[in-house]
Amino acid sequence: MGLFDQILGAVANPNQQGSLGQLGSIVNTVQQMSDQSGANPSTIQSVLSIVGGQVRSALQQKQATDGNEAAQTLVNQYAGTSSNSQAVDSLFSPDIQQQVAEVAAQRTGLDAGIVQQLLPVAVPLVLKFLQSGANAQNPQTGGNSVLNSFLDADGDGDVDIADAIHMASQHIRR
Repeated sequence: MGLFDQILGAVANPNQQGSLGQLGSIVNTVQQMSDQSGANPSTIQSVLSIVGGQVRSALQQKQATDGNEAAQTLVNQYAGTSSNSQAVDSLFSPDIQQQVAEVAAQRTGLDAGIVQQLLPVAVPLVLKFLQSGANAQNPQTGGNSVLNSFLDADGDGDVDIADAIHMASQHIRR
């Protein structure tokens, strides 16, 4: 099942944190990022996909060294739709931040400096998507189907964050 299917399942399940309001706030934040950077929304979605790949690596490493709950704690602590440089610093070393900015710049045509400025919003936004599968009453327990799907991906490097944002945008507009 794809990442967006997992997210829709979380939206439909009252025991999980996902909601249409949450998807709407994510889509709105992507639009704001687009407006602020002067890039079109599909370019921002591409940046988020690249960032999502690096977030997955960082969370997989956290999960491997400290367990599932540690990865979920990071998601819960830093998920949001506001700028949060602590989220970036908690997941990425300065070298990784630079690498992400350079890769995103090469793939999207955006300036690496602009991508670097987008990271404090992009990282919490990716985490907000992942948080949608957490248990609504007790986010630390009960497993997070969206996070688990994201982390247990087949390792092909294809992170569905951009597709999920695109689909969420279409779903919200219905």
